[in-house]
This record gives sequence, C-alpha cells and structure tokens, in this order.
Amino acid sequence: MRKHYKATLLLVIAVFLLGACSASLKEEQKAAEAAVEKALHGDAKKTNKKNDDIRYYLPFGMEIEDEAENNIVLKNGAKTYLLFYNQHEGNNSQVVYEATAQQLKYDVKKTFANDDRFGFLLIKKLDNNKNEVTIGLGGVKITSEVKTRSLKSETEIMAQIVRSVQFNEKEGSK
Repeated sequence: MRKHYKATLLLVIAVFLLGACSASLKEEQKAAEAAVEKALHGDAKKTNKKNDDIRYYLPFGMEIEDEAENNIVLKNGAKTYLLFYNQHEGNNSQVVYEATAQQLKYDVKKTFANDDRFGFLLIKKLDNNKNEVTIGLGGVKITSEVKTRSLKSETEIMAQIVRSVQFNEKEGSK
C-alpha cells in the first residue's frame, strides 16, 4: 500500500514539475508578439534569394520547395512555410491583413504600425501543442504551423523573412 502512495506522489510531483517548466501558451504568445514587433520594426536582413517579383532573406537550412504566382513554399526539415506576396500593396497596406484576419477566429490579433509600415501577427490555437501562425507586413505574409513551445523562435524567423522582402522593379515601370 505504501508503494502505491509513493508512486502516486512521485507521479503528481513529476506532472507538477513538467507543467512548471514548460511555458504557457499565453507566455509564449506574449514572447512571440515582442519578437515579431522587434523584427518588423528593426533593420531587414540582407536578401539572399530572388525570383521575378521579389528579393528576400532565407535563413540557413531553409529551402524553396515550390513556387507559384505570388506564393513560395519554403521547407526547413519537416516544417513547411507559405510565403505570399502582393506586389501591388506597399509596406503600409492593410489589405492582406484584413483579408487574412477574416478567414478564421484568431486567438491573437496583434498589429504593429508606424508611419511607413503596417505589420501583423495572427495566432490560432489548433490543439494542445500546435498553432497556426501568420505574420505579415504590408502586402507580404508568411504562414506555418508552430508548436507552442517554439512560438517565440519561429515567429522571430518568420518575421525576419517577411521584413526582408523587397519588390523588384519591372521594366517600364517607374
């Protein structure tokens, strides 16, 4: 009987300690908001990839899986990211945000604005451990599924990519 009590007590303590060690969803969301705001208002990373429409930064280990008009599918191991861009919208446009924000009921809807930029962070909790995250700046957005414990680090990387996007000038347009 004593062994049963000891085992139960150890199990309760282990569950408590594991719960105390992992960051809560709210804490991770707040950390993600701060990371995105810092990246969107900071200096853009130097671009290292390009296509006919845009130049952009990809971190080490991330690669292009597929490209279609206005969309680039990115991979980093098993993780997939969808980078969307609308070259007809500037950095201060809210069109992409308004269209995206209407699609789902998001748990986090945070916007970041200054004189020449409008950015946003949208987070939708999917299950106990996963979230759909969309980060945008003007006419550019990136979306991925992110584990709760990785929200801060993943959103920082995603925001750096979005912040780096530069539209190419087309011949004959000035």
